Amino acid sequence: MTHTAEAATTLTAVTDTHCPYCALQCGMALRSAAGDAGVEVVERTAFPVNRGALCGKGRTAAAVLRTGVRLTSPLVRTDGILREAGWDEALDRVAAGIAAVQEKYGNDAAGIFGGGGLTNEKAYLLGKFARVVLRSSNIDYNGRFCMSSAAAANRKAFGIDRGLPFPLEDIPKTGCAIVVGSNLADTMPPALRYLTELKENGGKVVVIDPRRTRTAAEADLHLQPVPGTDLALALGMLHLAIADGHVDEKFVAERTSGFEAARAAAMAHWPERVERITGVPVPQMRRAVEMFAEAASGMVLTARGPEQQSKGTDTVGAWINLCLATGKAGRPYSGYGCLTGQGNGQGGREHGQKADQLPGYRSITDPADRAHVASVWGVDPASLPGPGRSAYELLDALGSEVRSLLVMGSNPVVSAPRAAHVTERLRSLDFLVVSDVVLSETAELADVVLPSAQWAEETGTTTNLEGRVILRQAAITPPAGVRTDLFTLHHLAGRLGVAYGFPTDPETVFDELRAATSGAQADYAGITYDRIRREDGVFWPCPSEEHPGTPRLFLDRFETPDGRARFVEVTHRAAAEEPDAEYPLYMTTGRVLAQYQSGAQTRRVEELNQAAPGPFVELHPHLAERLGVGEGEMVAVTSRRGQAVAPARVTGTIRPDTIFMPFHWGGAGRANSLTNPALDPTSRMPEFKVCAVRVERADVAAAEAGSSI
Repeated sequence: MTHTAEAATTLTAVTDTHCPYCALQCGMALRSAAGDAGVEVVERTAFPVNRGALCGKGRTAAAVLRTGVRLTSPLVRTDGILREAGWDEALDRVAAGIAAVQEKYGNDAAGIFGGGGLTNEKAYLLGKFARVVLRSSNIDYNGRFCMSSAAAANRKAFGIDRGLPFPLEDIPKTGCAIVVGSNLADTMPPALRYLTELKENGGKVVVIDPRRTRTAAEADLHLQPVPGTDLALALGMLHLAIADGHVDEKFVAERTSGFEAARAAAMAHWPERVERITGVPVPQMRRAVEMFAEAASGMVLTARGPEQQSKGTDTVGAWINLCLATGKAGRPYSGYGCLTGQGNGQGGREHGQKADQLPGYRSITDPADRAHVASVWGVDPASLPGPGRSAYELLDALGSEVRSLLVMGSNPVVSAPRAAHVTERLRSLDFLVVSDVVLSETAELADVVLPSAQWAEETGTTTNLEGRVILRQAAITPPAGVRTDLFTLHHLAGRLGVAYGFPTDPETVFDELRAATSGAQADYAGITYDRIRREDGVFWPCPSEEHPGTPRLFLDRFETPDGRARFVEVTHRAAAEEPDAEYPLYMTTGRVLAQYQSGAQTRRVEELNQAAPGPFVELHPHLAERLGVGEGEMVAVTSRRGQAVAPARVTGTIRPDTIFMPFHWGGAGRANSLTNPALDPTSRMPEFKVCAVRVERADVAAAEAGSSI
């Protein structure tokens, strides 16, 4: 089945490209649709990641290209109403708004909030724009909400952050995979085949999730912990590995450091204590440890479940400890990997959108890193600002320390924790500009909205969850009133006094990115557009054009100064907010098969909306009976931050003490009205995955609210 879209210019041949959604970056092709002036998505069977397979989101991706779905003209607010305007008027308004704020409040009063779906070229130039044009430290991006805890844990343990240190093709060859807090079947369906093939090859799969998801249903063993207790579970499993003689003493001695401190911490988490904390029976824990430790090779793969916690960095570190203790790292078909979520979540955090990083994972506080990047940019290193606020802290500062904000490819009104508060902060700004494909909930608040070209209309690279740099290729031209984000940054820079250094050609930008990352951890110096086309992507680090790229990390040494992986000493601690008499239940959040992230694009596709038309509250039959709630009846979920109302979905696949809400929708059913912005002290990740709530029939909650007025 193919899906067509009207386009300004049609294709004369098939163009190889990639899906605009998740971090698999599945290969697909675009060609002109038979009999009309549209485009259609077709299979690209040769691309190794998905081998032609596409989920519903990928198959229908062209639907968002249609006129009437997407923005086709800049919008400016006049007398409180957004109206269409020309590009010169819109860009003049943006430049004047930013300049006025900086003149009155200083450089750091201008902020930027980027997105994990931006290409590497956009992410790179956006970070450069913040530091060279605005000279502001206040830039961060929504990827902070996705993989930042895993990134921090990777760097602590291994000295480098790449989502997977091996290609996906290695997963079916491992002996055992422990999948923690990921529902691959819904979030990246083409990747589920790797677990299926692993089992067909005789390997074992353990899934850890508070819900019995479609992925968990495929596992050999499913552990169902209390939300927020993944750290205790990892420590308890390490305790069992040590006590039952599963430590690879030779590997630990030769290739790691810090084991004794980590061992002492784990031994304080004896299995019975961990069972009381997590709800996972000791025999199940022991069986999981045996399956993992006794296999010849093994992998631990985490996703947002353990990462989106106020102790996410420590939690991922504890799972890495289990890999290291059992010798399941730095060897073929073994290791820890993060199942990165956003389309360019990997590249987006490598090249300058994060508040504390320069391109290539260079540190904004390291004098040598600052000097190298400044030399590429042609500026004085002293002119570069220092580290700024993390994503939620930036949003929380809007209207006070930060008075203007440029949002590019993000929708924090729906996606940020404590979303009602964030919406109020956005409304309090002196000036808000949003660049996006559609009129998102955040764009509706803006003073200026800039319509951005889409994935099929512009060329640029992304870096998938394997560290494979791939190339999206323009197949059609955008509508007359639409421009690329590179065009926007070029013309804003000029209006703000920087006439050079912001090209509109993506390959020119990429060549500069190569120079900026040369010699860095995420070294792209040897990667070119032509190589990517020839080789179906190139794995970083790749320091020269003669270098083959690096599909597999750590086989010889880890990227630490002494070449050894580092254990971390961690101890379980409770979630920032635990249930109590007033809020007696856990709530966790996540995605569904037919929608993606804040839903700004997928909610505009009819086929996807038919499959997933709106928010819901998943609850166990015992809880539903206690509340007097039936399937489809409206329930009100209340936390200390707000309330959401949505229909009940009654299922035995969730714990009786837990409810689940997907986060793709705004309005009354917005899950992030409830979530807790408590931050991980290292990664600054908010605690999306666990908060305390109460649930009532919606009519009861409304009556109680009315009686209290």
